[in-house]
Formats: sequence, structure tokens, C-alpha cells
Amino acid sequence: MDTQHPDLHPLYADHLATLERRSEAALERGGFDHLVVPSGQLHYQFLDDRDYPFCVNPHFKHWLPVTKAPGSWLVYTPGQRPRLIYLQPHDYWHVVPEAPAGYWVEHFDITLIRTAEEARAHLPKNLVHCAVIGEANAAVDDFVPNNPQAVIDYLHYQRACKTPYELAMLRVANRIAVRGHRAAEAAFRAGESEFGIHVAYVQATRQTDNELPYTNIIGLNEHAAVLHYMHLDHAPPARPLSFLIDAGASFHGYAADITRTYAHDRNDEFQVLVEAVDAAQRNLCARVRAGQDYRDLHVQAHLALAGILRDNGFIRLSPEAAVETGISSVFFPHGLGHGIGLQVHDVAGFAADDRGGTIARPDGHPYLRLTRRLEPGMVVTIEPGLYFIDMLLATLKDKPAARDIDWVKVDRFRRYGGIRIEDDVACTDGEPENLTRGAFAAPSPQLA
Repeated sequence: MDTQHPDLHPLYADHLATLERRSEAALERGGFDHLVVPSGQLHYQFLDDRDYPFCVNPHFKHWLPVTKAPGSWLVYTPGQRPRLIYLQPHDYWHVVPEAPAGYWVEHFDITLIRTAEEARAHLPKNLVHCAVIGEANAAVDDFVPNNPQAVIDYLHYQRACKTPYELAMLRVANRIAVRGHRAAEAAFRAGESEFGIHVAYVQATRQTDNELPYTNIIGLNEHAAVLHYMHLDHAPPARPLSFLIDAGASFHGYAADITRTYAHDRNDEFQVLVEAVDAAQRNLCARVRAGQDYRDLHVQAHLALAGILRDNGFIRLSPEAAVETGISSVFFPHGLGHGIGLQVHDVAGFAADDRGGTIARPDGHPYLRLTRRLEPGMVVTIEPGLYFIDMLLATLKDKPAARDIDWVKVDRFRRYGGIRIEDDVACTDGEPENLTRGAFAAPSPQLA
């Protein structure tokens, strides 16, 4: 536990009260009496007895900071204390989940079971009256998840707005991730390979690959042009030029998602471009405010990045023309960001309201993951980027737009791969809170 973190008891009690209110409204809308949430089960590899890393149901960890208890169940009935059916098997082959402990246990009625099948006796008798949210393989006997859409739509939409408890979790997750990012940059400066940088990151965060919220993206030189590069070369390049790292951390079920890009030579032309993208990214973060349409913010990012391309001599046309002709999308081919919380790409990014429906992406921007208008409590990533991707650049060669590009300069920058800068930013009633920049400015956390 982070010793610098405030007392979680009052924050958690208020968080639980919020979840109970939301659940009551969702159950009423769906016509159910009970909300039942399985933690999930292990998945085994085909023709083998090896299981995949367990990934807990996000609806389960929304209620309590338990992420490693497969076969457990949560039951909430309005007007009653939430119940936890906790599987702690007799097993000498594997590590058994620890007994429930911590700031949250006093709020639950807890029943320990020794086999997954025992859970059925403690679940509501009539499935018809239950909204059961989970994967199909979580079923026990006749008790099968039904995932009623009306209930899910309501819960997912509301989940976008984080409670003060959830914001506290996200702050700590960012601080853990920042410790890894500092170690990763130091490893890069010391000449380590991609694999060596990854090892430095894991050691600094004290989180294994299975505990991190997503697979680290660690790209040196031209590898930074692969948006989800996860190969990890074991040998360093003959001449290191650039380093892009997209890596996060987990805390009590909540995720951080941070990206930084570094030039090996702090005085070369790539460093100038990194600083320009960083300045644009900070400006976009400052616009994470209540009422802001995230679609408009994404388009503003395109205009800002197109301006950088023009000012640095890559293109010879206005930012507006670069966006209109699609040239900006060749250099910035992904969305500005997404919601983040219990999941790296949090749910309901396109939801029109709590009854479902979809807010469409802007035309010509198929990879944007968030189209909602921002509200206080939302936490989003802001991650503009500029890349020199051979496949995408090739699409311009035979088009009229080709004459507006300085191909000599573009070719010189292919060796750097690309740039992405990403922060996690909370929308408030006033100034946004940049969780990531705040973490970089704070001392690294001490973990138990």
C-alpha cells in the first residue's frame, strides 16, 4: 500500500454507496431484484493443462479491490449489505487466494467456499430475478450470466464518471507507472536493448507482465513507427536514435496508461520535433473540461499536429488543408485517446446516454475510441502522435498531395519511427487534473 496515500476508508465507503445507488437504478430499469457478478474463471490453453493469466471481471473489481480470486461471486440486493462468496480452495499445486482483508471487508457479508460448485448454494435461488454480469464460462450449475443490456448500458455509462475513491486509485497507478518510466529512460540512456529496458521497467514498478494492465510497447528507432510494437529485441541497435515507451501500471484494479518519447541526442532535429509534440499535447490536456466534445478535441489535435508538420518543413500547406485532404491522418493515424479506469480502454466511449445508443465518430477518423462530451469525473487519455510509417506514406506517393510533402525530410525521419506523448487527465468542475504530469512531479511511491 502506498504510504503517502490518504486514508481510503471514507473514500471507499462513499464509492460503495455510489455503486449501490447506480445498481438499484440499473436493476429497476431492467426489472431485476439482484445484481450478481462472478469474478470469472481460469481459461485453459487448447490441449494443455496450462491456464492463461487470470483477468478479473471489471464489474467485480469495481466493487472491491480483489483481482486474483477466480470462482468468487458478488451479490447485491437493494436494501441489503453486499455479499461476497469467496473461493479459497484447498490446493497444494497453486497459490491460494489470501483471506479477505483490508479497508473494504467491513462493508461485506463474506462467505468462504472451498470449491467453485459450492457457490450455487449461496446465490439467489431464482435466476429469473437476477441480472448476472459476466462471461459464459463463469456459470455454476444452472446459474448462467445473462448480461441484460438495459442493466449493462446504465452501469457502463455511469462508470465513465469516477468517484473520489477511483481517482485516488488512478493517482497511485500513475505514480507507480512513472517510476517505471524513469527507470526505462535511464536504461535507454545506458544503451540497453528493448528487452533490457522492459526488464528495468518491470523491476521499477514491481509488477510482472501479467500484473501490468497491458503489454509494454517499447520501441527503439524505426520500431516506434509500429503503433503496438511488442516484439522486444534482445540486442540494442548499432546506433540508438529514438525511444518510444507506452507502458502503464495497475493499482487495486485501476490502470495507468502513459507514453513518452525520447531523442538519444538531446540536441538533434528529432528532439525539436518531440518538444513540439509535447507542447501541443500539454495544450490539448488543458482543454479537458466539462462540456468539451471529445470529437472536437480530436480534430483540434489534428490541426495542431498538422501545424507542427508545416512549421518543421514536412508539408507545404495549411493545417486546415492537411486535415481536409487526409494528409494529417497519414502522420497521425490513431485516435486522440480514450476513457481509462478499471480497463485501459474503458467502456461506453461511444454511448449516447445511459439507455444505449451510439455517438458516431467524425467522418474520416475511424480509430477514435471516445466520442462523448466530457463531464466532471471522467478520466481520459490525451495521446497525440506523429509517425513516419512506410505503409501509410506509400499511399500518398501517387496522389496530388505528394507535391505538398518534402519527401527528402520525411525520408530522413523514418529512422526515428515516431513520437507519441500520452497523459491520463481527469475532468473536473474547473481546471483539469493531469494525473500523469502530477505523478512525474511527485516523489515515487513506496509500496508494501
